[in-house]
Amino acid sequence: MKKTALFLVCIALLSCKKNSESTLTNKVDSTKIIESINVVRTKYNDSIRILNQKNIFGDLSGSRTLKFSSDEAALSGKINFNKTGRDEYDVNGKAVSGKNKISVIGSIRRVSDKHLNFEGRVAQMINGKKYVRTERTTFLNEGKGKFWRLQDKVNSEGFIEYIDIY
Repeated sequence: MKKTALFLVCIALLSCKKNSESTLTNKVDSTKIIESINVVRTKYNDSIRILNQKNIFGDLSGSRTLKFSSDEAALSGKINFNKTGRDEYDVNGKAVSGKNKISVIGSIRRVSDKHLNFEGRVAQMINGKKYVRTERTTFLNEGKGKFWRLQDKVNSEGFIEYIDIY
């Protein structure tokens, strides 16, 4: 009887030992599986993030020509587009001719091939008079060439001005 009890205790100890090793092995395997799933999810999320950063209407990044013309002056300069998001840009530019100058600072969101929504500041100094525009407005490609024209054309004096981005 003692031999049988001792035999059963040995079997129980050996069987418990085997189960604990297999449990440890299962934990390691599940950790590896979870890590591999996380790697796949990260790659998938990164690919979606890259697709969401692509422009819908083409990239405007870089330097472009800024032109201003009115009855009193004609200026030409540069405006820089720095991409901040999908079809979104920070813009900064100026044009100078003698004492006449114009500066554009703000952000542009391209909402179609023909429309650039602008929010920022357009400051002008023409013949000693200062004009500042801070309202939201649109640059529109009116089909007259490959440029966008500011749609708020009338200044505070009532004169028509053309501010174009080429």
